Amino acid sequence: MFTIDAHLDLSMNAMEWNRDLRKTVFELRESETGLHDKPDRAKGTVAFPELRKGNVGLIVATQIARYVAPGNSLPGWHSAEQAWAQTQAQLAWYKAMEACNEMKMITTVGALNEHVNLWMNDSNTYKPIGYILSLEGADSLVDISYVERAYNYGLRAIGPAHYGPGRYANGTDATGQLNENGKALLKEMDRLNIILDATHLCDDAFWDAMDLFHGNVWASHNMCRKFVNHNRQYSDEQIKVLIERNAVIGAAFDAWMLVPGWKRGISTPENMQCGLEKVIDNIDHICQLAGNSLHVGIGSDLDGAFGKEQCPYDLETIEDLNKIPALLNQRGYSSKDVENIMRGNWLRFLRNALK
Repeated sequence: MFTIDAHLDLSMNAMEWNRDLRKTVFELRESETGLHDKPDRAKGTVAFPELRKGNVGLIVATQIARYVAPGNSLPGWHSAEQAWAQTQAQLAWYKAMEACNEMKMITTVGALNEHVNLWMNDSNTYKPIGYILSLEGADSLVDISYVERAYNYGLRAIGPAHYGPGRYANGTDATGQLNENGKALLKEMDRLNIILDATHLCDDAFWDAMDLFHGNVWASHNMCRKFVNHNRQYSDEQIKVLIERNAVIGAAFDAWMLVPGWKRGISTPENMQCGLEKVIDNIDHICQLAGNSLHVGIGSDLDGAFGKEQCPYDLETIEDLNKIPALLNQRGYSSKDVENIMRGNWLRFLRNALK
């Protein structure tokens, strides 16, 4: 089934993990054997060949570069200008992948429809993977004028925050309402018709954003606080507000967001009984709150600084997203519901949001 994944950190993997994503997942794992500089070395799950095998023909692909103030223990850059430069290296990689026909940037409804038609109706097995460009965390925007500069090179979604305190908004594990720069950011995003990605906003900033932003909102990769009681997750109240805003929430595959009590580096998917059924639990909960299947999709975040050691045990590579339809069928979801979750909801959202 043609599938859309609304959150993949491909350029981070290419530029910081030094992965040539044109190789297979298994070739990349072999090349990383013996390396220990990253927690997921030799455990990656995402590469272009596996995306194609899984019929994942359209993704939301990120730029990401966090600013961290001196004394902040989070990884990141010590000035907004350095962070901006890192995002531009990531953009250059996407453009290089376009030049060799591995990827295709999607910025308009016309381009979206043409790309979807190619993937769904053309028998050619080698097609470029379409991507909508998103900025995860706005720290790298040196000032508000950089928002339009980024829009002009193709950026179509922004998540104002990531982890910790940010230059525009506070994110996961932080608290505090939007600062004046954050409010100005939302106003500029409104003007340019840039999608707000509510993922990672701390609760205070989330509620501010819902009040202040009038444009299109999605949550590219999030899960439910009902199952894991952590501020990274959405409460039922937050989910209901997103549903009222006609948002789509992408189901993430990071194991610590799927099962309570996860201990990084100690827990394993097997001993925590973390399989794809846990993802379905979250999808089902969102559908039950909505009363339909129209507000949830896939936003896997696979290889988002974790690999096989911290994702469902029955997922070997991203190709295994194709196991989800059968699991949904077993829960009583119809073929139309499954289509909504695997692609239809994101397509409806994008056709409304893109000019």
